[in-house]
Amino acid sequence: MSTRWLDSQEMRAWVRLVAVLELLPGVLDAQLRRDADLTHFDYHVLVVLSQAREGQLRMTALADRTHATLPRLSHVVRRLEDRGLVARSPCPDDKRATDARLTEAGREKLAAAAPGHVATARHNVIDALTPEQLDQLATIADAVLERLDPEGAVVKPLDRQA
Repeated sequence: MSTRWLDSQEMRAWVRLVAVLELLPGVLDAQLRRDADLTHFDYHVLVVLSQAREGQLRMTALADRTHATLPRLSHVVRRLEDRGLVARSPCPDDKRATDARLTEAGREKLAAAAPGHVATARHNVIDALTPEQLDQLATIADAVLERLDPEGAVVKPLDRQA
């Protein structure tokens, strides 16, 4: 099989996408660390728990929804638990499993962190685009997500919240 190299138009788009993927996580992480003493992944875990029924999920389901390995997630949840933002308990349906639950302090932390996070997303992405470009961005992201996540596991739970 021969390699189908990128032409100049494809390379221009690809290089810019890679640059956004490299720069944006650092910008989001820096703001959350500075303003809320959370990493972007910490924030994501709190958001996912806040969207779950009763603010609680099995650790395996939380790992699936955050796209984290169980060891990484366990480490992060333990740190959040030490800060009183999340509580873990044995799953009542399966004693081998563990549930993670967002505490009231976790809800408060998320509510306090959200305005700064949204302002950062707005400043760096949303307000840089016209309404037409926002529609194009959503369409482009949908096309790529169709390949990366054909079941919609990442976006469907978020769309329900919109």
